[in-house]
Order: sequence, then C-alpha cells, then structure tokens
Amino acid sequence: MTHPAPTHLLRAPAALLAATLVLAACGSATDDATDTAAPAASTDTDAASAPASDFPVTLPDGTVLEERPERIVSLSPSATEILFAIGAGDQVVAADEFSTYPAEAPTTDLSGFDPNVEAILGYEPDLVVIANDIDDLKASLEALDVPVLVNAAPADIESGYAGLADLALATGHVDEGAAVVEQMRADVAAALEKAPRGAGLRVYHELDETLYAASSASFIGSVYTELGAVNIADEADTEQTGYPQLTEEAVVDANPQLVVISDAAIYTVDDVAARPGWAEVDAVRTGSIVAVDADISSRWGPRLPELIDTLAEAMSAVPVAAGSR
Repeated sequence: MTHPAPTHLLRAPAALLAATLVLAACGSATDDATDTAAPAASTDTDAASAPASDFPVTLPDGTVLEERPERIVSLSPSATEILFAIGAGDQVVAADEFSTYPAEAPTTDLSGFDPNVEAILGYEPDLVVIANDIDDLKASLEALDVPVLVNAAPADIESGYAGLADLALATGHVDEGAAVVEQMRADVAAALEKAPRGAGLRVYHELDETLYAASSASFIGSVYTELGAVNIADEADTEQTGYPQLTEEAVVDANPQLVVISDAAIYTVDDVAARPGWAEVDAVRTGSIVAVDADISSRWGPRLPELIDTLAEAMSAVPVAAGSR
C-alpha cells in the first residue's frame, strides 16, 4: 500500500516531520512524514493462523515471498519493535536511524524519510519493511528483485493489530504474532479500564511548538477516543488529516483540561504553562500538563498499553469541578 505524506506535513517544521516519520514507522509523519491516518495493511488477524513454515506467502499487495526472509531491513521504528516482539529480531540485519527500541535493534544511519536505495542494498536484504513509500522506494527496490512490505501507520488500535499480523505473516512468525496480538488485546483492555468514568475530559495533544496537534483522525487521537476524552483538535481538522495546526486563540477558547506534550520537545511543561494568555486555561490553572515518552507515544507496537496506562493516569489526576465535564 502506498500512502504519500500529506502535503501539509511536508510544509511542517522539521521536528514535526521527524516525529511523524517515527509514528508511521508506527508508521507515522511525526513514525511519521507520513500519512499516519492511513489504514494499516488489509490482512486481518486471521492470517496469524497460518503455519510459520507455510512459504511461499502472499502479502496484502500481492507480493509473493517464496522463502522466509532472513535478511530484513526495517525503515520503520514501529515495525522494528514489532519484528523483535514476534521473534523475528534475528532476521533483521539493519534498521533505520529512529529504530532505537529494543536495545538490540541494529540501528544504522539509514533513513525512512530520505531513503537511499544504494545504502539499503548494501545490506543485501531479502525483505525491506517501510512505513511510507517515499520517492517510489518500493518500485525501485522491486525492480532489483528486493521485495518490500509497506507497513503503514494504523488509523486506530484495531488496524494496528492487522499491520502486526502482516509482519508476522511475512516473516514466518504467525503463531508468535497471534500471541502478541492476544496479549496486547488483554493489556489494552485492562489499561482502558483505568480511564476515569463519566468521560468528556477535554484533551489537547500537542505535537510541536507551532501548535500542530493530534486529532481523532490520527492513531494517537483514536486512543483518546477509546479513553472517552473530547479532542479539542477535531474542530480544526476539517480535512481529516489527523494532524491539524491550531491557533493560540483556538486552544485557549477550547479550554483543554489536560494538555499532553512529548518529552522530546524542545520546550517543557513549565514553558507551556507560561505562554501568554494561557493562565486561565483549565489545564494550566490545575497543573494538568504532562510530557509523555516520545517513542512510545509516536509508535504503534507492543508498548501501546504503557501509553494508555500513562494517559489514563493523567486523565484520572485532572481536578474536575462538579458539572464541568
């Protein structure tokens, strides 16, 4: 599947683009200069019932893998995490510059945002996994008989399981993939149960200092939806890109009760609280601004329950006056 980067993201600051690229690699422009709102590959989790030795296998786009790949290059941090989680880590010979987890991932200076075909071929891959087909990378590699799996960023939690199953099918780890999905479903359900009841908490998930935010049309936005929150970025996302840019006035007027930023941002929670005109915003007034782990919040993968735990805890800690939700 090909999901070109949204043009608005290509115009966004470098920090946002890097973050999006990482998410796409969850996939997303921020995994993600990517269309992080793009649906995951079409394979459903039933694919995980196929025997691991059942090669050749056909990928969702029709690509046929005659044999189990033993030299995988991953240009997607999210895919890299998943490959190790499903037991395919030993097959990964190289991973991109943002693939920093797990520690044993063979991180290199390969880029998923600015891919170099010659550099990729230097690792003699028999499968390349990407989150976005930037610069027609898939066609370029397949012309050289190197199969490519586009493991796009999921649009929501459920489509993320499908993308995981695709990786399991492609690498010969269908049983392990099914086990990971089963465990994730249980852990996600348990984490969601920790969210405060009554819902309706107004949340603003900020991506960078220029006020790009995650709306409900993004993967991270879908997590807030599952948590029962109201996403104040939705009104600005008229084109359903998942990553609209808000104005200072729009944020203040929406009066979020919880503000979430990345711990990799060049500014702090205190900087947000000190912004001119923000003193009366509920989240600032009650000290309800949190910085979340950038890697976990920007990638789809087995650590998703950790993110949901963190967000549910932050939502539960928000002081809310009676009748204000």
